[in-house]
Amino acid sequence: MAVYLVALVLIALVLSILMAIAWAVQQRTGNSGWVDTIWTVSLGLLGAGRALWPLDGAPLTSRQWLIAVLVVVWSLRLGVHIAVRTAKITDDPRYAAFAKEWGADSRRRMFVFLQNQGLGSIPLAFSIFVAAHFPSDSLRVQDYLGALILLTGIAGEALADAQLKRFRANAANKGRVCDIGLWRWSRHPNYFFEWFGWLAYPVIAIALDNPLSYPWGFAALLAPLFMYWILVHVTGIPPLEQQMLRSRGEPYRASPVRTSMFFPLPPQTGATS
Repeated sequence: MAVYLVALVLIALVLSILMAIAWAVQQRTGNSGWVDTIWTVSLGLLGAGRALWPLDGAPLTSRQWLIAVLVVVWSLRLGVHIAVRTAKITDDPRYAAFAKEWGADSRRRMFVFLQNQGLGSIPLAFSIFVAAHFPSDSLRVQDYLGALILLTGIAGEALADAQLKRFRANAANKGRVCDIGLWRWSRHPNYFFEWFGWLAYPVIAIALDNPLSYPWGFAALLAPLFMYWILVHVTGIPPLEQQMLRSRGEPYRASPVRTSMFFPLPPQTGATS
């Protein structure tokens, strides 16, 4: 148990430091889009490092290497995507709205906000850790299933991002709401697939044949629960939809009638953008 508690403390400390760096970059550049870039890359490196952290001098297992590689793939794909997007804008509308609301106190409140975001990410990094250190040397069917879930999440999010990019590149779509491909089934398919990928860790960490044999595995359930909460209720959908209403206006007001907010569902007919 002591090893897992030490891992928790180290994860919290590293995330706090990394988000302090993200705050310093945001303050220096004025572009809060770099916050998400730094968060993604930091979580990927931290997650991979924790996955490969040896316990009691034991040799690294195939599971540890598998999870470390998957985490790095996730981090690089998403981190590069956000970085490319950030380089083309002056500020992220979501964070900019927060800063405007906070007014003269925005500098301090942004620091506190990012610290909370970093500490709130502890369940994500810890889920990676407990999944990677499941007490079994050989890979199980669950491990392959978890890898498939994570790869599906990465691929689905990449596809949604590519479809949105292609839609926006067409000048004829200026002012319109993206309703092609995955975006016909969900208003935020990229967020859905991001959440979906985090289901991989409880699948790997919980022993289905004997769940109580590794009680730490249940901690991995915190990852999809936290990710759902943060995306659907905090820094994901709420500020983004407010921004879309400001920028798109009436066309976006029809979107909730036509398209599911988060989980992909068949689009409703009889409404257009």
